[in-house]
Amino acid sequence: MEGMSGPHVIRGSVSLPEAELVWRFSRSSGPGGQHVNTTDTAVELRFDLARTEALPAVWKQRALERLAGRLSDGVVTVRASEQRSQWRNRETAAVRLAALLAEATAPPPRPRRPTRIPRGINERRLREKKQRSDTKRGRSARGWD
Repeated sequence: MEGMSGPHVIRGSVSLPEAELVWRFSRSSGPGGQHVNTTDTAVELRFDLARTEALPAVWKQRALERLAGRLSDGVVTVRASEQRSQWRNRETAAVRLAALLAEATAPPPRPRRPTRIPRGINERRLREKKQRSDTKRGRSARGWD
């Protein structure tokens, strides 16, 4: 693809391999007037995640699990038709796919380490609760006859 803005980096030194990207173009609805009716500006970008060798095995497995709902036979599809030009829609679709794969291959968050509540904080909470209870009890109707 001549004129594209270079390799779309997923993360680190891993980028989308141009040879594994399958592009499809169709007529787009939306802005463009009569221009829309005559040119194929909508872009559909397909990437075979199940068969790619461009991703490390761990990333690939993680992405297959996280994108299971979006995959069709191991292929992830991204559409773009917001722009009037096919070239800009191609850029948008490639950036979207790279961002989707970056998010899907990200390492899981570190597990939360449970911490204990300091005794002083618990005691203070109970003391304030007792004071509030005494205040409310003092407002009761007893002795107001």
